[in-house]
This record gives sequence, C-alpha cells and structure tokens, in this order.
Amino acid sequence: MTLPAEMRAIEIKQPGGPEVLVPTRRPVPKPGPDEVLIKVAAAGVNRPDVLQRQGGYAPPPGASDLPGLEVAGEIVAVASAGGRWSRGDRVTALVAGGGYAEYCAAPAVQCLPVPGKLDLVQAAALPETFFTVWTNVFERGRLKSGDSFLVHGGSSGIGTTAIQLAHHFRARVFATAGSDEKCSKCKELGADFAINYKARDFVQAINEATGGKGIDVILDMVGGDYIARNLQCLAVDGRLVQIAFLKGAKAEINFAPLMVKRQTITGSTLRPRSVSEKGAIAATLEAKVWPLLAAGKVAPLVHATFPLEQAAEAHRLMESSAHLGKIVLTV
Repeated sequence: MTLPAEMRAIEIKQPGGPEVLVPTRRPVPKPGPDEVLIKVAAAGVNRPDVLQRQGGYAPPPGASDLPGLEVAGEIVAVASAGGRWSRGDRVTALVAGGGYAEYCAAPAVQCLPVPGKLDLVQAAALPETFFTVWTNVFERGRLKSGDSFLVHGGSSGIGTTAIQLAHHFRARVFATAGSDEKCSKCKELGADFAINYKARDFVQAINEATGGKGIDVILDMVGGDYIARNLQCLAVDGRLVQIAFLKGAKAEINFAPLMVKRQTITGSTLRPRSVSEKGAIAATLEAKVWPLLAAGKVAPLVHATFPLEQAAEAHRLMESSAHLGKIVLTV
C-alpha cells in the first residue's frame, strides 16, 4: 500500500476554548520500533483532550502534540518488531497523543483486536475508559465480588464503563449523575442505586442505603469538596481512587476518620505510564474483559459522533456535560 506524504489532522492552535482546535495538514507519522501505523476510522474524545486544549495537560516527552488518546482503524504499516500484528488487521489502540488525525502511530502492545461484532466507532470508544477503569477500580481499588462500589459521573464514558464492569463482577453499584434521565440510564447499565446529586446529598443517600456501613471502593473524578465528602461515606478499610479533579485538586480534610476507619486514598494517571505498563494492562483486558465485549455482556455507550473537522463541536458537547457515554470523531 502506498501511503500519502501528508494527512488531515486537528491541532491545538494555542491554549483556549474549543475554537482553538483547527484542521491542519501534517506529515503521515512513521511507526518506530515496536509500533504500528493505523489508518484511523474513528477517534474517541476524552476529558484529558479538553485539559490539553486548555493548556493544562502537556503530552509526555516524545508523544505527538496532536490531541487524541484512543483510535480504531486498520493497520497499514508494521515496524520490524510489530509483534502479532499484520497489515489489514482491524484494531483499537491506546495512544499518548495523535488520535485526531487520518493516521496514527501506536505501540504494538497497546493495540487490541476489535472485539466481536463491534464496529470501528464503538471500538474507538473503548481504550481510554476501559484501561482507566480496569487499572483504577480493579487493580488499585481491588474491587471484588460482594463489595459496594460508587462512581461519580456515572453517565460519563468512565462512569458507564465502570458501572457495567462492576455490575458484571458482582459488586453492589452506586452512581451519581446530574439528572433523573442520567440516573435512569445508570440503572439500565447495572447500577443498583443512582443519585441525582443536584437534588439530593449523595453522602446522606449512601449512608441511608448502606445502613451506615458506607462504600468499599469509590472512583472519583470530581475532587474539590468531594474528597472530604467521599471519606464521609467510605467504609472501614474502604478505598478512594482519584483519577481527575474537575472541581479542583485542593481540599481541606480532617484525616482523623481515615485513621480510625483504616481508609486508603490512592489515584493514578494513565497517559504518562510506560509502554510496558500499558501493554500489561492491555493483556489483562484482552484476557478478562474483551470476551465480555465480544459476547455483548458489556458494551461502549456512544452518545454522538462528529466528523474530524468538527472536533471543536465535539469538545463543546463534552464541556456541556449533556452527553451520556462517549463522544467519537469519525475520519
């Protein structure tokens, strides 16, 4: 296959609002050692893309400056050590940047086959959320069958993924969301309790629902005053896992209850982790979660798609929080 010299892409002209996402032309990337080149059919849109656009989340050293952390498409070139992959394979991949483009280079170990009968738009909605949820909820949070689990932002891409996986692995699932409609969707996906945080205090609701016992594992992307409130409804030996700070990274907290209840606060970011670490997560997902996707037992929830050139509109929708599930760019 003869590859073009240039490709369409979306770049961040300067830090700012959605309008700084502008179409451009860039050289088609060449896959390095242990990488493949993917002809992108679709790319997921995520909160870290918004943060990068605003100037608050720089790409790791060596990564593309183009936004986009997950893609799906067809492999069109394989480096000498490309491993299991061949040209023509349909894959979805986690990348450190460069997803908003016609072509994207990806480490071979961070690619996964498109599961079951999912199309490439659905496949593009998988990597960022499934990698994040698995490593934080099941590895760092150690969620197991019979535990209680709370995810904030239950209607987001992360939230809808976390609800489905926690439900499948037999946890008692709680979620917060910003409307009754979103709460209903959370319940459809497997949440036992869904709390409209605009209408009711989630700490009071959870303590009533659990008889004062509290929650074993909480996945939070809100931060700010939620940190102290999460600790108020965290059970003895409970684990709070922090993955983002939409309301800010600073909070005043009384740590005495944490000691009394033997609670744990942990967290992680995915993008800066090494290729080998991400490859290990990919291998675990392929073994434990990809069969569930192939069988239709869990599925990505795609709210809307936008053509690549309308990335700014996709970001406006993301920032409005009006979506249920994932937003995807089609190429």
